[in-house]
Amino acid sequence: MTTPPALLIAGHGTRDEAGAEAFRDFVRALGRRHPELPVAGGFIELSPPPLGEAVAELVERGVRRFAAVPLMLVSAGHAKGDIPAALSREKERHPGISYTYGRPLGPHPALLRVLERRLAEAVDPAWDPAEVTVLLVGRGSTDPDANAEVFKAARLLWEGRGYAAVETAFVSLAQPDVPGGLERCARLGARRIVVLPYFLFTGILPDRVRQQTEEWAAAHPETAVRSADVIGPEPELLDLVWERYEEAVEGDLRMNCDSCVYRIALPGFEDKVGLPQQPHFHPDDDGDHHHGHHHGHGHAHSHAH
Repeated sequence: MTTPPALLIAGHGTRDEAGAEAFRDFVRALGRRHPELPVAGGFIELSPPPLGEAVAELVERGVRRFAAVPLMLVSAGHAKGDIPAALSREKERHPGISYTYGRPLGPHPALLRVLERRLAEAVDPAWDPAEVTVLLVGRGSTDPDANAEVFKAARLLWEGRGYAAVETAFVSLAQPDVPGGLERCARLGARRIVVLPYFLFTGILPDRVRQQTEEWAAAHPETAVRSADVIGPEPELLDLVWERYEEAVEGDLRMNCDSCVYRIALPGFEDKVGLPQQPHFHPDDDGDHHHGHHHGHGHAHSHAH
């Protein structure tokens, strides 16, 4: 019987220790769920362990093949470029290993169900959903395709659930920002708003979403505003990561190419077409620390090794 490939979870990283520990706990939970194969996880920046250390851990356990799943909601620069570049670097460091690369997580019906639960926890039970406007707040990216995915998640969340509207905002790098998103809701007539962070775990950015929401609400007492919690390590998330693992092992995967800034000349982003991808420098990585010395690698579409 062929040994199944190991599972490598790739995270972004956070300066928030509780958020980093939530990721590490999630990786351990996946390992307990699937004792039949090695499971490891690492970050591309900001928090330990680095992705290279996670790969080295798998190699030390005798792993030659693994499937890498990005623990990210949208396909932004990290999922499209940074992680594939880092994996290419690890292939050079560990000759003989091979890997496949899975898709980011959202928007998936399982995650939409969790978001719906988070909304139900946050609203006043007396509120009629038809009078509630939801503001879904994503991380924000310089990649327009990634920002569009958050809008897609918002539309899918709105469909069939009876809310007055689901609007979209971002906490960094993209407009509208959180105060701008709340202002838009108010101008559309919203009197009851639930701000829903589109984040997997706690961290500095979800905390910023809550703080900015509270500041706006204090300045607008005529509007009832509630903050919902992040998605968290729910059973649906564990199931979804496993689904992405099985896709990567069994299928021929391709990321979204139709509006990818590295393949299509989108207005204002023409200089990114064909741009070589470099792995992130991680301060805890024991390997080559000279960021500029890595060879440029192509876009993630070509990285299913």
